[in-house]
Amino acid sequence: MLYLALLCVAVSAAFVFMFLLEIAPGKEPVLAQRLADLQNTERAAPSVLQRRRRQVQSERLKSILQAFGEAVEERSAATGAIRQRLIQAGFPNPSAVAFYLAARAGLPAVLGGGAFLLLPTFGKSWLFTLLTSIYCGAMGYVLPSLYLGQRIRGRQKEMQRALPDALDLLVVSVEAGLGLNQALVRVSEEIYRISPVLSEQLALVNLEIRAGTPREEALRNLADRTGLDDISSLVGMLIQTDRFGTSVAQALRVHADTMRTKRRQRAEEAAAKTTIKLIFPLVFCVFPAMFVVILGPAIIEILHALKAFG
Repeated sequence: MLYLALLCVAVSAAFVFMFLLEIAPGKEPVLAQRLADLQNTERAAPSVLQRRRRQVQSERLKSILQAFGEAVEERSAATGAIRQRLIQAGFPNPSAVAFYLAARAGLPAVLGGGAFLLLPTFGKSWLFTLLTSIYCGAMGYVLPSLYLGQRIRGRQKEMQRALPDALDLLVVSVEAGLGLNQALVRVSEEIYRISPVLSEQLALVNLEIRAGTPREEALRNLADRTGLDDISSLVGMLIQTDRFGTSVAQALRVHADTMRTKRRQRAEEAAAKTTIKLIFPLVFCVFPAMFVVILGPAIIEILHALKAFG
């Protein structure tokens, strides 16, 4: 038995050693590794002709959509409001209005027509096909607007969270001796890690001022681009301070305190809403499970008792 145990230990050690050699990274020859890298590169990177062909197809599709959107834009009367919403959503390109209108006009036709043509092939009735086509067309018309509104709200929420910190940095920069323009540049550089959207908007204000736009107009453009009430109040305060010649640092400090108070109040409001929001998970998820666990055995005993009486 002793020899058998020693033999088993030796065989186990040999298997462990072979397993370690198998999983250990081996050193391939330099030439073989270089050839493997070249083959992977050739597989991963498309040829210049393929890339050019894809680029041409993409540009052709964009030109078709833009032409269609421009045709729709000529008949639309609310392009100004659409343009402002697209800028607030982060689409400052002048052709964004044409693409948006093309999407709102083309998606209902594509989704509704596709449903109308495909559903009969699956054996669906004409009434179901008609109703589904109408629903898909309505969703195709509403989806671009929903996506745009969701993107605007996301950007505004991000800027709203980062605005008190940006104001604190702005107060520190102005009190350190920097001018308002240089302080905006400094804050846009420092706030980028917290909110890239707010950093971009503050940098655009400085670029407009350097391009020759008056500061008041550049600040008003900031309020229009963001569509946020807190930034609109900040812009109004800065314009009034610049117009009447009062202390910018003191006004910014008071406004920063107000923004911090608003942020704390929003947090308290969100905490107060959690009790209301917990009602639905409790009623639909927790309470049924508790009723099954607590009342289940009692109901089973009652049923057995009734069967015994029967």
